[in-house]
Amino acid sequence: QVQLVESGGGSVQPGRSLRLSCAASGFTLDYYAIGWFRQAPGKEREGVSCISYRDGITDYADSVKGRFTISRDNAKNTVYLQMSSLKPEDTAVYYCAARRRYCSGDVGYDYWGQGTQVTVSS
Repeated sequence: QVQLVESGGGSVQPGRSLRLSCAASGFTLDYYAIGWFRQAPGKEREGVSCISYRDGITDYADSVKGRFTISRDNAKNTVYLQMSSLKPEDTAVYYCAARRRYCSGDVGYDYWGQGTQVTVSS
């Protein structure tokens, strides 16, 4: 079975850091781009970040640039999202998704994880 499983979510105070993981099973991430998306209550899903199958190619939403860092460890079949300087506006369910080779908006992602909740509040 092809699966993506997110982990690392939780509740933190503003300004703190959190690292999300996206672990793949049933397939290898070597030739897949991995995107991180989030959806807050009452809002549309938005793209947060993406990393292509080539490590040097990454994308970030303007709202997270300078605060979030995406990375991958193909040996562990895992992609990470390091989130720092977290803000209440970052509160959402975070999803990872896999797409062949390169990032491209939210189109053409073959596999999606179940999501992990991130809550940023005082």
